Order: sequence, then C-alpha cells, then structure tokens
Amino acid sequence: MIRNAGIEPHVVEYLKTPPSRPLLEQLIQRAGITARHLLRQKDTPYAELGLDDENLTDAQIVNAMVDNPALMNRPLVVSPMGVKLCRPSEAVLELLPSEQQRAFAKEDGEQVVGADGRRVAQ
Repeated sequence: MIRNAGIEPHVVEYLKTPPSRPLLEQLIQRAGITARHLLRQKDTPYAELGLDDENLTDAQIVNAMVDNPALMNRPLVVSPMGVKLCRPSEAVLELLPSEQQRAFAKEDGEQVVGADGRRVAQ
C-alpha cells in the first residue's frame, strides 16, 4: 500500500462520479491490485461482455469498467495511508490512523471495533 500525504480520506463514488481512465488506472496501481481484482462479477454485465476471458489485458478490463462503472468492485477507499479495495469492510481499518479508529460495525451489524477503539475478539 502506497502512502499519500495530504489526501482527504474518501470512498470512490464510482456510480455518482465515475473515475476517468487515467484516474482508475492510478487507483488500481496505488492499491497494488490488478484490474481483474477490481472487477465485479455479480449483478453486472460481466458475463455478457465476456470478461471471464482470462486472455483479456488489464487495459481491456479497465476500458470495460470505464464504459460500465458498475463493473467496479467496492468500496475502493483512498486515504493518506493509501488506496485499498475494502472487502471485507473491516479492511478499511488499515487505512485509518489508530487515533481515528472508534466503534466500527460491518454492514450486517457485526461489531469489529468497540467503543474503546479496540478490535472485538471473534
């Protein structure tokens, strides 16, 4: 994960404001993942577009995501500590300085960090 001083933490709002091709390529590179790793299969035109073809290049996959932003897996989070595809959701904790970690629950309500800022034993 590459650190980025001076960047305001945010979730990439890919449906409201889809990233441009250069920005998407930069986010993928900064996250240290491949374009295929960012590719969402479920509830997208993944199959219809033939994106299961292992011979597709990263450039072809990025083109598909630029044309169809719903193909981007989520959430992609940017912070001063780096860029990360936060699946599972508690992966976002790696992007927060310890003093910012407070109570945190997953989408299903499972508590991951307690009110004291400490991870809950599972």
